[in-house]
Amino acid sequence: MKTMIFAAGMGTRLKPLTDIVPKALIPVSGKPLLQHALEHVATEREDIVVINVHHHSKQIINFIDVTRQHWNGDIRISEEETLLETGGGMKHAAPLFATENSQKDNLPILIHNVDILTNINLRELYNQYKSCDDAELLVSWRKTSRYLIFDEDMRLSGWTNITTGEVRSPYTELQAMQGKILGQNFTAGGKKWQLLAFSGIHIFSPRLFQLMEQWPDRFPIMDFYLNVCNRCRIKGIKYEGLKMIDVGKLDTLRVAETLELNN
Repeated sequence: MKTMIFAAGMGTRLKPLTDIVPKALIPVSGKPLLQHALEHVATEREDIVVINVHHHSKQIINFIDVTRQHWNGDIRISEEETLLETGGGMKHAAPLFATENSQKDNLPILIHNVDILTNINLRELYNQYKSCDDAELLVSWRKTSRYLIFDEDMRLSGWTNITTGEVRSPYTELQAMQGKILGQNFTAGGKKWQLLAFSGIHIFSPRLFQLMEQWPDRFPIMDFYLNVCNRCRIKGIKYEGLKMIDVGKLDTLRVAETLELNN
C-alpha cells in the first residue's frame, strides 16, 4: 500500500495551538493526528508512506525518527521549502514513491489529509480500487457549502459553492448552471447530476503524474481533478455508514474528542 499524508499546512484555523506545534502533532484522544493516520496505513512491511512537511517540519521529522520502530511501513519525508498546496505537494513528492520493483511503481496512492479522522477501513478502500480509474474520491452526502458534481455513472464532472452559486466544470451544460443549482439532485443539458461532499480521502493513479508535469509548482489537487475530469476517469466512491470529522478548527477538535470512530 502506498500513501501520501498531507501534513505541511500552517494550521491557521487551529491557532494559537499551531503557533508552537504543527497541526499533524495536535493530540486527539491522547494521540497526535499523524499517529491516528499512521495506525491505518503503516501496518505492513511493504507499505510506503510519504508525509509532506513545512510548518514546524523539524517537530514532525523528529516524531517520525522517534516512533519509526513502531511502524512496519517505510516512512519517507517530502520537505517543502514553501507551501505547495495539495497538488503541488503531490507533484513534488512523486519521486519518493519509486521502488526497486518497477511493477510496484504502478500501484495507486492513497491520499489522506492529516486532519481527517474517519471510521473507514483505509486498507479495504485501497484494495477495492479499480485499476481502470485514474482517481477515486471518497464522498458522502452531508450538509456543507461546497460540493463535487457527479454524473449518473459517478464520474466527477464539476464543483459548486451553493452559497455563492459558483460552478466550475469543463462541461458547458454545467457551466450554464451558475447560481441555478438548488438541490442535491438536478438536471442540466438533459442529463442527471448529483452533489456529494468530498471527504479529503482519495486514491490517485501514478498515471496522473504525467499530466501534472505541465502544471506549476503550487496548485490545489482539486483544481487539477476538475481540469482533467473530462479526459480521465475520476470516480466518486460512496461509503455506507461513513463517519468522519475534519479536525481543522478548535470547535471540531473538541467534538473529535467525543467521537467513536474505531473500525
